Amino acid sequence: MKKLISIEDAVAKIQDGATIMIGGFLAAGSPNRIIDALVASGVKDLTVICNDSGFPDRGMGKLVVNKQVKKLIVSHIGTNPETGNQMNAGELEIEFVPQGTLAERIRAKGAGLGGVLTRTGLGTIVAEGKETVKVDGVEYLLEKPLGADVALIGASVADEIGNLFYKGTTQNFNPLMASAADLVIVEAEELVKAGEIAPENIHTPSIFVDHICVSK
Repeated sequence: MKKLISIEDAVAKIQDGATIMIGGFLAAGSPNRIIDALVASGVKDLTVICNDSGFPDRGMGKLVVNKQVKKLIVSHIGTNPETGNQMNAGELEIEFVPQGTLAERIRAKGAGLGGVLTRTGLGTIVAEGKETVKVDGVEYLLEKPLGADVALIGASVADEIGNLFYKGTTQNFNPLMASAADLVIVEAEELVKAGEIAPENIHTPSIFVDHICVSK
């Protein structure tokens, strides 16, 4: 199966109202050309799962500025003032999730787990409306799995069958998200032949990847 597609074809797979995951940490490791194409497409009413809302002019923050996002599931928004402005105006719904819990909820979806137990958030607004479970007399929050229709992830190198390598900290949320969405689209900085990525350097196996775009 040939996985290489254009940025335009990738964006065409995302419809109004979709739930999408976007990899990256403050735009490092984000699929920035796909994000730019999404902004240009005008697709709207998106639910976006990501670590943060980027910056007004970089990363997924451009989608917020363009008012294409109806809900964010995110660990922090402080680097993008527009996110806070829209939240305070009632234009954007925000679900705050502690960063480690966000990662674990995504991992749980990819691993087929029913959820994860954590003490983080007990006694705070994070716990509102959530179940608790006692284990050996200790109370934990039950945090449920988090998945998406589409995951948009950035990779340093992809081979032609979809194995991925992430340089340095660009790895961040990308491998987790690649396992937790119905459709996975990768924006790679470099495309190489199958076998050119050493097996020990494959961070995301090809089985998780549906489509590959090349950013350069």
